[in-house]
Amino acid sequence: MMVEFAFEKGGVGLLHSHPHVQASYVAEGRFEVTIDGRSEILETGSSFIVPSNLVHGVKALEAGRLVDSFAPCRADFLG
Repeated sequence: MMVEFAFEKGGVGLLHSHPHVQASYVAEGRFEVTIDGRSEILETGSSFIVPSNLVHGVKALEAGRLVDSFAPCRADFLG
């Protein structure tokens, strides 16, 4: 399952965890990405992987978009 999220500058994806493996691509912008207590600044064209159940979140340092892929599919996103 793939999902695109748009962020305004200063927007936050709060710290959280889930059993799904997540692969994310920075389609546009700059983000501070925190995974398991470690933070990094990632820019357009970068990507990151979040293993199952690790706490993670993002902060948009400028307006941008993330494309996230989840396995298995996130039923909670399907409504």
